[in-house]
Amino acid sequence: MTNEAKLQHTVSAPKAKKRKIASLDKKKARAGWVFVLPFIIGFLLVYLPIIWDSIYMTFHSISIVDGGGIDLLPVGFENYSDALTEDPHFVQTLLTGMKELLFDVPAILIFSLFMAVLLNQKMVGRAVFRAIFFIPVILSTGIMESIAGANMLGTMMEGSGSIDGSQQSAASEIVSVMDIEKLFYSMKIGQGLVEYVAKMINEIYDIVNRSGVQMLIFLAGLQSISPAIYEACRIDGCTAWETFWKITFPMISPMILVNGIYTIIDSFTTDSNSVMRYIRSVYDKGTEGQVLSSAMAWMYFIIVMLMLAAAAGLFSAFVFYQRRD
Repeated sequence: MTNEAKLQHTVSAPKAKKRKIASLDKKKARAGWVFVLPFIIGFLLVYLPIIWDSIYMTFHSISIVDGGGIDLLPVGFENYSDALTEDPHFVQTLLTGMKELLFDVPAILIFSLFMAVLLNQKMVGRAVFRAIFFIPVILSTGIMESIAGANMLGTMMEGSGSIDGSQQSAASEIVSVMDIEKLFYSMKIGQGLVEYVAKMINEIYDIVNRSGVQMLIFLAGLQSISPAIYEACRIDGCTAWETFWKITFPMISPMILVNGIYTIIDSFTTDSNSVMRYIRSVYDKGTEGQVLSSAMAWMYFIIVMLMLAAAAGLFSAFVFYQRRD
């Protein structure tokens, strides 16, 4: 075979197709979609129609038809207007819920981070202490949550007659604002901060009950920090205070973002939330209460989403992500 024939044969030969190999990130992404596929299917088939019906009802009023059944009459935004202007308690309850949120989120984050740092230290019985602080999370579910929400213990104490109202009120507070003022008098701390600290101490039971999940997330973040970084800090002569603010706090700042979002959602949806209780009470008032409570619930949902967006933007501005180049 001549050189020209060999060259022609080489040119005319079909090229072998290169097989595309998926990267590891793409494989993980596909596996992630497989895991969330049952939720997506369930959401589209079950929850999405329910959500649509709930939104649809907020723009209608319900009238009972003779012989059974109901009829929906379009009323536009009347239910939303009635919730904001006609109902005397909804807006006030909503503002009270916002104030509770502004207290709950910082208190829970500070306490859970403080306890996570302590429980991350090397000590005897560390696993036992971690379990003890997570037990309230288990006990606060199901029937225990219902008992706490109904405040049965307080009702029993009031009915026993052994403690009068004034003594019970004094006994229910661990500290008072006056005690905190005496402690912080020489520090020149403002009255608002004093009241906040006093309220945090008096509500320590509720804070501990709602801090278990956040502790676990903070512990996971603390254990992901390389011990070599702390060893380098000790060699350089850094104090524990400097190590916390320069190393620990920036490294777990993504966990602060996660816990902040989780705490906001948990505070807005818990059974003890005043807004949720009020919306449920309006729903129990009959057919008109059902559409009115639906309008309240969707307004509440929009406010929650706006609060989450604001919190995510605020926390994200201070989040530090470690490069793994």
